[in-house]
Amino acid sequence: MDELTTTQGIVALAAAGVALIALVWTIVNSVRLRRLRAAQRTVLGDANADLVQHASTLQEAFIQLRDWLEETAERLDERMTEAERRIDGSVTNTSLVRYDAYGEMSGRQSTSLALLDSRRSGVVVSAIHHRDQARVYVKHLHEGESEVELSPEEIEAVETAMSGAPARA
Repeated sequence: MDELTTTQGIVALAAAGVALIALVWTIVNSVRLRRLRAAQRTVLGDANADLVQHASTLQEAFIQLRDWLEETAERLDERMTEAERRIDGSVTNTSLVRYDAYGEMSGRQSTSLALLDSRRSGVVVSAIHHRDQARVYVKHLHEGESEVELSPEEIEAVETAMSGAPARA
């Protein structure tokens, strides 16, 4: 027991304690290092790969991806512009107005139909029915203007078509 109370014994016990703590610390760090290397192999794929080289490869891949994405976005924008141009020129606004053209109480057999695009261009078709005859008139509109004067019912059909409100039937 004298050996534990002497200065040399205390120093020996302290050294043994420090050595034990260092051994535990080394084991913990060894386990952490193995986990880190396993994670590195998962990311890098190759056990001999360099982290800097891998980062450089990733950067090049991201640059290629960005360039491809910019080209694709540009082509998509061109296609969208063309599609919008085509949609603007298609018939998107329609209206049908029924009326009695001659005031004969014949059941509103006359009709004006407006078929227009978003710029108020298109046609107005009017079918005027009388007891023993029917006449069909087609008037072309370009940006809301017609070469031939429109009847009040045709004007109503154009205005209703462009407003999106339901027409009187």
